Amino acid sequence: MIWLREIVAEDVPAINRWRNDPEIIRYLTNQFRFIGPEVDRNWFSYYLQHRDQAVRLAIVDTDTLIGTVQLTQIDRVNQQAEYSIMIGEKDRQSKGAGTLATRRILEHAFQDLNLNRIYLTVLPGNERAIRLYESFGFQREGLLRQAVFKDGQFTDLLGMSLLRHEYRHP
Repeated sequence: MIWLREIVAEDVPAINRWRNDPEIIRYLTNQFRFIGPEVDRNWFSYYLQHRDQAVRLAIVDTDTLIGTVQLTQIDRVNQQAEYSIMIGEKDRQSKGAGTLATRRILEHAFQDLNLNRIYLTVLPGNERAIRLYESFGFQREGLLRQAVFKDGQFTDLLGMSLLRHEYRHP
């Protein structure tokens, strides 16, 4: 049973463990770097003080935290936000949790938050994620050439977005 809830302080150690795992970070757009527990506790405190700018949800399977799904950079005037997801428990990847979490946060974005556009960036080689995004109707907007430094080299990012009227329920 997969469900979403707002992240809480007790989730921070697991999130910190995932963010310090090179295998998890390999498929994300940020570069790997060691992140101390205090940094993530401060990150969580900042989030609590600026909840109007982000929605940060825990992906939970029964009672186990397995990942996060987020809307950040919420822009109420232009009705848009940036989407991101991380399934941190490796044995739970590719088992449908990401699809369910994506569906629920997109419904929240469009129905509850009245957003019109959700955007993201993804590594062009992350085909599993791209297939997930396209199944919901995300469109490729363009390539950001050599936009991030990962694994000792500059890497492109693929920009994608989804407009409310394009949203599909796979």
